[in-house]
Amino acid sequence: MHRYPRRAAVLVHGGAGNSKMNEDGCVAAAERGFALLRAGEDALSAAVAAVVALENDPRFNAGSGSIRRGDGSIVETDAAVMDTRGALGAVACLQRVKNPVLVAQRVADTRHWMLAGQGALDFARSSGFDDYDLLRYAPPLKRSKPSECDTVGAVALDLEGHFAVATSTGGAAPALPGRVGDTPIPGCGYYAGPAGAIAVTGLGEHIVARMLARDVYERIASGIPLQQALDRAVAMTPADIDVGLIGITRTESAAASNRSMPTHALEYQPRD
Repeated sequence: MHRYPRRAAVLVHGGAGNSKMNEDGCVAAAERGFALLRAGEDALSAAVAAVVALENDPRFNAGSGSIRRGDGSIVETDAAVMDTRGALGAVACLQRVKNPVLVAQRVADTRHWMLAGQGALDFARSSGFDDYDLLRYAPPLKRSKPSECDTVGAVALDLEGHFAVATSTGGAAPALPGRVGDTPIPGCGYYAGPAGAIAVTGLGEHIVARMLARDVYERIASGIPLQQALDRAVAMTPADIDVGLIGITRTESAAASNRSMPTHALEYQPRD
C-alpha cells in the first residue's frame, strides 16, 4: 500500500454564482476549520466549523443568509455531514435554526441519517438548538436572483488520514415549500470515502440526476487526478446550469465551476 506524507487540509466554497468579492468569508471559514486541524482535531470537526462560519455570514445562502421560498413567507434549510469514520447525518426543510449543519452533525450521532420538516425541528429543539427567526434576516424574495441556488460546503483531511465533508443551503429561488435539492443527499451534493471527499453546489435537480458527488468520487478512486475529475463534472453539466465542486484527496485540493465561486484552501504538513 502506498504511503502518503501526513497532511491536514481544508477547502471551502461559498456557492456557484456567488461573487468572488465574498472570498474573504471563505478565508475566515477555512481558517476556523484549519485551526482545529492544526490542534489535532478530526476532519469532521474542521469541516463543520468552517460551514458554521459560512452559515453565520449573511452573504452566503445558508444559515443566516438563507433565501425565501414559495411566496416569500418561508425559509427552509438543508444540511449534511459525512466522514470516513462512519458519520452520516442530514436535515431537510428545517426551519428556525441558526446553524443547520450542527443539527445534521447531531443527527449523525443517532440511529437515523436524515430528519426532515417538523421532525427535524422537534429534534433540534430537544437537542438544545434555540429558536432563530431566519425569515427576519432573509432578503425580500424580489431581491433574490431568479435562479439562486447557492450552497456552502467544506471538505477536510485530518492528520490521522480521515476525510470529511459538510454542506448547508438555504435552498433555491424560486422553489415550492418542501423542495429538497442535492445538499442533504449523499452521493449527490456530497460524498466522503477512503479516496477523498467531494462537495457540490448548483441546481440540485440536475446534480441529483447525475449523482455528481459520487460520480466524481468514483473517478478519483479509480486513479483519475482530482482536478481532471472535477473539470469533467463541470463539462458534463449543461452550460446554462450553475454548478461547482470542491474536492480533497491525500495529495490534492481542487475546485472547478462554470460560474464565479469563492473558495479558499489551507494545508499543513507536519515535520515528523
